[in-house]
Amino acid sequence: MVLRPLKKILRPLPALHDDWLERIGAALKDPELDRPRFCREILCELAYPVYASNYETAVLDARVPLGTRLSLSALDPRHITLEPEYYADCDDEKFQRVKPLLWLWYSFDRLPAGGQNVELGVRFRRLLAPHIFKRCGERFKAFQHVEFSYGYNIECGDDVVVHRHVLLDDRGGLVIGNKVSISDYANIYSHTHSIVDQKDVTNATTVLEDGVRITYHATVFAGVKVGNDAMVGAMAVATKDVRPHHVNVGIPAKSVRVKPGAPHSTGDRLSTSVERGEKS
Repeated sequence: MVLRPLKKILRPLPALHDDWLERIGAALKDPELDRPRFCREILCELAYPVYASNYETAVLDARVPLGTRLSLSALDPRHITLEPEYYADCDDEKFQRVKPLLWLWYSFDRLPAGGQNVELGVRFRRLLAPHIFKRCGERFKAFQHVEFSYGYNIECGDDVVVHRHVLLDDRGGLVIGNKVSISDYANIYSHTHSIVDQKDVTNATTVLEDGVRITYHATVFAGVKVGNDAMVGAMAVATKDVRPHHVNVGIPAKSVRVKPGAPHSTGDRLSTSVERGEKS
Protein backbone atom coordinates (compact mmCIF):
# COMPACT_ATOMS: atom_id res chain seq x y z
CA MET A 1 0.00 0.00 0.00
CA VAL A 2 1.32 3.45 -0.95
CA LEU A 3 0.23 6.37 1.24
CA ARG A 4 -0.05 9.67 -0.59
CA PRO A 5 -1.06 12.43 1.83
CA LEU A 6 -2.08 15.81 0.47
CA LYS A 7 0.74 18.26 -0.18
CA LYS A 8 0.98 21.63 1.47
CA ILE A 9 1.22 24.48 -1.02
CA LEU A 10 1.90 28.18 -0.76
CA ARG A 11 -1.42 29.94 -0.30
CA PRO A 12 -2.24 32.51 -2.99
CA LEU A 13 -2.92 36.05 -1.77
CA PRO A 14 -3.47 35.03 1.87
CA ALA A 15 -4.15 38.59 3.02
CA LEU A 16 -7.08 39.02 0.63
CA HIS A 17 -8.52 35.63 1.56
CA ASP A 18 -8.15 36.20 5.28
CA ASP A 19 -9.58 39.73 5.27
CA TRP A 20 -12.60 38.75 3.20
CA LEU A 21 -13.37 35.65 5.27
CA GLU A 22 -12.92 37.58 8.52
CA ARG A 23 -15.52 40.04 7.32
CA ILE A 24 -17.95 37.21 6.44
CA GLY A 25 -17.39 35.44 9.75
CA ALA A 26 -17.88 38.58 11.82
CA ALA A 27 -21.14 39.42 10.05
CA LEU A 28 -22.57 35.92 10.52
CA LYS A 29 -22.04 36.11 14.28
CA ASP A 30 -24.52 38.98 14.50
CA PRO A 31 -27.96 37.52 15.42
CA GLU A 32 -29.63 40.64 13.98
CA LEU A 33 -27.91 40.33 10.59
CA ASP A 34 -30.19 41.04 7.63
CA ARG A 35 -29.20 37.87 5.80
CA PRO A 36 -30.91 38.55 2.45
CA ARG A 37 -29.32 41.99 2.20
CA PHE A 38 -25.94 40.62 3.33
CA CYS A 39 -26.11 37.88 0.68
CA ARG A 40 -26.99 40.39 -2.01
CA GLU A 41 -24.19 42.77 -1.04
CA ILE A 42 -21.55 40.02 -1.06
CA LEU A 43 -22.68 38.66 -4.42
CA CYS A 44 -22.95 42.11 -5.99
CA GLU A 45 -19.37 42.92 -4.99
CA LEU A 46 -18.19 39.67 -6.56
CA ALA A 47 -20.34 39.59 -9.70
CA TYR A 48 -21.24 43.21 -10.51
CA PRO A 49 -18.86 45.46 -8.53
CA VAL A 50 -19.70 48.49 -10.67
CA TYR A 51 -23.22 48.39 -9.18
CA ALA A 52 -22.22 47.60 -5.58
CA SER A 53 -22.78 51.17 -4.38
CA ASN A 54 -26.03 51.84 -6.26
CA TYR A 55 -27.76 48.44 -6.42
CA GLU A 56 -31.32 49.62 -5.79
CA THR A 57 -31.05 52.42 -8.33
CA ALA A 58 -29.54 50.18 -11.02
CA VAL A 59 -32.27 47.53 -10.71
CA LEU A 60 -34.91 50.18 -11.46
CA ASP A 61 -32.92 52.14 -14.04
CA ALA A 62 -34.42 51.63 -17.53
CA ARG A 63 -31.09 52.70 -19.05
CA VAL A 64 -29.43 49.57 -17.67
CA PRO A 65 -29.96 46.56 -19.99
CA LEU A 66 -32.95 44.48 -18.91
CA GLY A 67 -30.90 41.28 -18.66
CA THR A 68 -28.41 43.02 -16.39
CA ARG A 69 -31.23 44.29 -14.19
CA LEU A 70 -32.68 40.78 -14.03
CA SER A 71 -29.30 39.35 -13.03
CA LEU A 72 -28.81 42.06 -10.41
CA SER A 73 -32.26 41.35 -9.00
CA ALA A 74 -31.45 37.64 -8.70
CA LEU A 75 -28.52 38.41 -6.39
CA ASP A 76 -31.08 39.03 -3.66
CA PRO A 77 -32.53 35.72 -2.35
CA ARG A 78 -35.87 37.44 -1.78
CA HIS A 79 -36.23 37.66 -5.57
CA ILE A 80 -35.67 33.99 -6.36
CA THR A 81 -37.21 30.67 -5.35
CA LEU A 82 -35.53 27.38 -4.51
CA GLU A 83 -37.15 24.01 -5.08
CA PRO A 84 -37.59 23.05 -1.38
CA GLU A 85 -39.79 26.10 -0.82
CA TYR A 86 -42.49 24.31 -2.82
CA TYR A 87 -42.43 21.20 -0.60
CA ALA A 88 -45.49 20.89 1.64
CA ASP A 89 -43.41 19.78 4.63
CA CYS A 90 -40.93 22.66 4.42
CA ASP A 91 -40.70 24.58 7.70
CA ASP A 92 -40.90 28.04 6.17
CA GLU A 93 -39.58 29.85 9.23
CA LYS A 94 -36.46 27.67 9.36
CA PHE A 95 -35.97 27.66 5.62
CA GLN A 96 -36.25 31.42 5.14
CA ARG A 97 -33.50 31.84 7.71
CA VAL A 98 -31.05 29.55 5.87
CA LYS A 99 -32.18 30.34 2.31
CA PRO A 100 -29.93 33.43 1.91
CA LEU A 101 -26.90 31.41 2.96
CA LEU A 102 -27.82 28.55 0.63
CA TRP A 103 -28.16 31.04 -2.23
CA LEU A 104 -24.82 32.61 -1.30
CA TRP A 105 -23.20 29.14 -1.22
CA TYR A 106 -24.63 28.10 -4.60
CA SER A 107 -23.95 31.42 -6.31
CA PHE A 108 -20.38 31.73 -5.03
CA ASP A 109 -19.53 28.40 -6.69
CA ARG A 110 -20.54 29.85 -10.08
CA LEU A 111 -18.42 32.99 -9.85
CA PRO A 112 -14.72 33.52 -10.74
CA ALA A 113 -13.78 33.99 -7.07
CA GLY A 114 -15.38 30.63 -6.27
CA GLY A 115 -15.49 28.01 -8.98
CA GLN A 116 -12.73 25.49 -8.37
CA ASN A 117 -10.83 27.84 -6.05
CA VAL A 118 -10.03 25.21 -3.42
CA GLU A 119 -8.36 27.28 -0.70
CA LEU A 120 -10.92 30.06 -0.54
CA GLY A 121 -13.90 27.86 -1.36
CA VAL A 122 -13.31 25.31 1.40
CA ARG A 123 -12.79 27.99 4.03
CA PHE A 124 -15.82 29.96 2.85
CA ARG A 125 -18.16 26.95 2.97
CA ARG A 126 -16.74 26.01 6.37
CA LEU A 127 -17.88 29.42 7.62
CA LEU A 128 -21.39 29.04 6.21
CA ALA A 129 -22.10 25.42 7.20
CA PRO A 130 -22.60 25.94 10.98
CA HIS A 131 -25.16 28.65 10.20
CA ILE A 132 -27.07 26.36 7.83
CA PHE A 133 -26.87 22.89 9.39
CA LYS A 134 -28.60 21.74 12.54
CA ARG A 135 -25.13 20.81 13.78
CA CYS A 136 -21.70 21.02 12.15
CA GLY A 137 -18.50 19.61 13.65
CA GLU A 138 -14.92 20.74 13.32
CA ARG A 139 -12.86 20.85 10.11
CA PHE A 140 -15.82 20.41 7.75
CA LYS A 141 -14.61 20.37 4.14
CA ALA A 142 -16.84 20.78 1.09
CA PHE A 143 -15.79 21.28 -2.51
CA GLN A 144 -17.78 23.10 -5.19
CA HIS A 145 -21.38 22.48 -6.25
CA VAL A 146 -22.60 20.64 -3.16
CA GLU A 147 -26.35 21.11 -2.81
CA PHE A 148 -28.94 20.49 -0.10
CA SER A 149 -32.68 20.23 0.30
CA TYR A 150 -33.35 22.23 3.45
CA GLY A 151 -29.91 22.31 5.01
CA TYR A 152 -31.36 22.80 8.48
CA ASN A 153 -31.98 19.04 8.92
CA ILE A 154 -28.30 18.04 8.64
CA GLU A 155 -26.28 16.88 11.63
CA CYS A 156 -22.61 16.64 10.75
CA GLY A 157 -19.67 15.35 12.81
CA ASP A 158 -15.98 16.23 12.76
CA ASP A 159 -13.58 15.85 9.81
CA VAL A 160 -16.31 15.30 7.21
CA VAL A 161 -15.31 15.69 3.56
CA VAL A 162 -17.89 16.24 0.81
CA HIS A 163 -16.58 16.29 -2.74
CA ARG A 164 -17.89 17.92 -5.94
CA HIS A 165 -21.49 17.83 -7.20
CA VAL A 166 -22.91 15.95 -4.21
CA LEU A 167 -26.59 16.11 -3.26
CA LEU A 168 -27.33 15.97 0.47
CA ASP A 169 -31.11 15.60 0.65
CA ASP A 170 -31.99 16.31 4.28
CA ARG A 171 -35.75 16.54 3.78
CA GLY A 172 -36.32 13.70 6.24
CA GLY A 173 -33.13 14.28 8.23
CA LEU A 174 -29.52 13.39 7.56
CA VAL A 175 -27.04 12.36 10.24
CA ILE A 176 -23.37 12.24 9.23
CA GLY A 177 -20.81 10.89 11.69
CA ASN A 178 -17.15 11.70 12.17
CA LYS A 179 -14.56 11.21 9.41
CA VAL A 180 -17.14 10.50 6.72
CA SER A 181 -16.09 10.92 3.09
CA ILE A 182 -18.64 11.44 0.31
CA SER A 183 -17.17 11.31 -3.19
CA ASP A 184 -18.04 13.21 -6.36
CA TYR A 185 -21.59 12.99 -7.77
CA ALA A 186 -22.95 10.95 -4.87
CA ASN A 187 -26.60 11.33 -3.86
CA ILE A 188 -27.77 10.85 -0.26
CA TYR A 189 -31.56 10.86 0.10
CA SER A 190 -33.87 11.09 3.09
CA HIS A 191 -37.22 11.13 1.33
CA THR A 192 -38.91 8.85 -1.18
CA HIS A 193 -42.01 8.92 -3.39
CA SER A 194 -44.71 6.28 -3.76
CA ILE A 195 -44.54 4.37 -7.04
CA VAL A 196 -48.33 4.87 -7.31
CA ASP A 197 -48.71 8.55 -6.41
CA GLN A 198 -45.75 10.90 -6.64
CA LYS A 199 -47.40 13.26 -4.12
CA ASP A 200 -47.24 10.47 -1.51
CA VAL A 201 -43.91 11.28 0.16
CA THR A 202 -42.24 9.36 2.95
CA ASN A 203 -39.50 11.04 4.97
CA ALA A 204 -36.97 8.86 6.77
CA THR A 205 -33.74 9.81 8.50
CA THR A 206 -30.63 8.56 6.72
CA VAL A 207 -27.53 7.84 8.81
CA LEU A 208 -23.89 7.63 7.77
CA GLU A 209 -21.97 6.44 10.82
CA ASP A 210 -18.34 7.21 11.71
CA GLY A 211 -15.70 6.45 9.08
CA VAL A 212 -18.16 5.76 6.27
CA ARG A 213 -17.11 6.19 2.64
CA ILE A 214 -19.69 6.84 -0.08
CA THR A 215 -17.76 6.63 -3.34
CA TYR A 216 -18.17 8.05 -6.85
CA HIS A 217 -21.71 8.34 -8.28
CA ALA A 218 -23.16 6.17 -5.49
CA THR A 219 -26.69 6.64 -4.16
CA VAL A 220 -28.02 6.02 -0.66
CA PHE A 221 -31.79 5.72 -0.31
CA ALA A 222 -33.93 7.31 2.37
CA GLY A 223 -33.87 5.65 5.79
CA VAL A 224 -30.73 3.62 5.11
CA LYS A 225 -28.09 3.35 7.81
CA VAL A 226 -24.55 2.86 6.59
CA GLY A 227 -22.69 1.34 9.53
CA ASN A 228 -19.42 2.31 11.11
CA ASP A 229 -16.40 2.12 8.72
CA ALA A 230 -18.57 0.73 5.90
CA MET A 231 -18.24 1.63 2.24
CA VAL A 232 -20.73 2.02 -0.62
CA GLY A 233 -18.86 1.38 -3.88
CA ALA A 234 -18.80 3.43 -7.07
CA MET A 235 -22.21 3.71 -8.80
CA ALA A 236 -23.80 1.44 -6.19
CA VAL A 237 -27.37 2.01 -4.97
CA ALA A 238 -27.80 1.30 -1.26
CA THR A 239 -31.47 0.45 -0.77
CA LYS A 240 -30.96 -1.32 2.58
CA ASP A 241 -28.73 -0.90 5.62
CA VAL A 242 -25.02 -1.52 5.14
CA ARG A 243 -23.38 -3.45 7.98
CA PRO A 244 -20.37 -1.96 9.77
CA HIS A 245 -17.03 -2.62 8.00
CA HIS A 246 -18.75 -4.10 4.94
CA VAL A 247 -18.16 -3.02 1.34
CA ASN A 248 -21.41 -2.98 -0.61
CA VAL A 249 -21.50 -2.65 -4.40
CA GLY A 250 -23.98 -3.06 -7.25
CA ILE A 251 -27.63 -2.22 -7.92
CA PRO A 252 -29.08 -2.90 -5.46
CA ALA A 253 -25.93 -2.76 -3.33
CA LYS A 254 -24.89 -5.99 -1.63
CA SER A 255 -21.94 -6.92 0.54
CA VAL A 256 -18.98 -8.31 -1.40
CA ARG A 257 -16.33 -8.22 1.30
CA VAL A 258 -15.42 -7.11 4.80
CA LYS A 259 -12.66 -4.61 5.29
CA PRO A 260 -9.32 -6.04 6.46
CA GLY A 261 -8.86 -5.75 10.21
CA ALA A 262 -12.59 -5.59 10.94
CA PRO A 263 -13.94 -7.36 14.05
CA HIS A 264 -14.90 -10.98 13.26
CA SER A 265 -18.58 -11.32 14.06
CA THR A 266 -20.66 -14.23 12.76
CA GLY A 267 -22.15 -12.02 10.07
CA ASP A 268 -18.67 -10.99 8.93
CA ARG A 269 -17.50 -14.59 8.65
CA LEU A 270 -20.56 -15.55 6.63
CA SER A 271 -19.99 -12.64 4.26
CA THR A 272 -16.34 -13.57 3.84
CA SER A 273 -17.30 -17.18 3.08
CA VAL A 274 -19.73 -16.05 0.40
CA GLU A 275 -17.06 -13.79 -1.08
CA ARG A 276 -14.69 -16.76 -1.40
CA GLY A 277 -17.36 -19.01 -2.85
CA GLU A 278 -17.26 -21.37 0.16
CA LYS A 279 -20.23 -23.35 1.43
CA SER A 280 -21.65 -22.21 4.75
